[in-house]
Amino acid sequence: MNAATSAGDETPYRYRVRHVTRYTYGGEVLHSHQMLRLQPRPLPHQSTLAHALEITPAPVVRLEGHDAFGNPVTRVQIDRPHDSLTVEARMEVEVRLRPPRPAADTQPWREVARSLRYDARPLSPEALEVRRYLPESPYVRVKQAFGDFAADCFPAGAAVLECAEQLMHKIHREFTYAPGETHVMTSVIDVLGTKRGVCQDYAHVMIACLRAKGIAARYVSGYVRTRRQGGDAADPALVGGDASHAWVAVHAPPFGWVALDPTNDRRVGRDHVTLAWGRDFGDVSPLRGVILGGSEHDLAVDVSVTPLSA
Repeated sequence: MNAATSAGDETPYRYRVRHVTRYTYGGEVLHSHQMLRLQPRPLPHQSTLAHALEITPAPVVRLEGHDAFGNPVTRVQIDRPHDSLTVEARMEVEVRLRPPRPAADTQPWREVARSLRYDARPLSPEALEVRRYLPESPYVRVKQAFGDFAADCFPAGAAVLECAEQLMHKIHREFTYAPGETHVMTSVIDVLGTKRGVCQDYAHVMIACLRAKGIAARYVSGYVRTRRQGGDAADPALVGGDASHAWVAVHAPPFGWVALDPTNDRRVGRDHVTLAWGRDFGDVSPLRGVILGGSEHDLAVDVSVTPLSA
């Protein structure tokens, strides 16, 4: 809950989101296959009220489904020559309060880490799902440096969510939000060294630290509310708007997954719209595919998140 939200205020927040992606190619693309993750994930605290997806040029094949992480995906095939591709997603989403999860009521972090270690016992589907987010992944290498950076946030006997929140505070305090200084291929170890980056980098560093301590953590993509109704100075605009945003969910028994936004140093709540989650950015890219032809390309992305009356 945000600091300015009064106790007992359970009013849902509603948003209109417009997300436009445009590729302009240096030559003709003869054939294109794309996978789109541009539909909000259905969740107990989140409902999609309307959703539309416009693709130019129109695809010859369009299939709706889910990826390996349960995220809604749209797979498209374009089989005619084109020198640009525009994908416009429009949606209206309602986001409700999440149940309270006191950090001190979560299990000790060493106990959680011990429970996730491999010991050859048969595991339930739920336990296997959690362990998908424990090893390193293509964009999140697990190195000793991350464990060292996070060490003072994980005192012996401390509850796992208390530790994760201390880590979130530390990243927010010591890192500088610096758009344009990193890109998708900037390594997470380089970001740790410079302590500069954007929401994707903050999330990757926090995930690397948690996994280095033996705690499962996943990468979440979506949008964040930036404009305030009434200009409330006690509840300032958040960082990361006008683009896709990213944050972290940590496995914190007995509550399950709890989402934290290190870019804005707060728990995720009604200010966030969730699109997808995975091990790192590579699993949740809003638009990814393969093309035949095209040469080099320019990419332009425009995102707007407009609060609506509940």
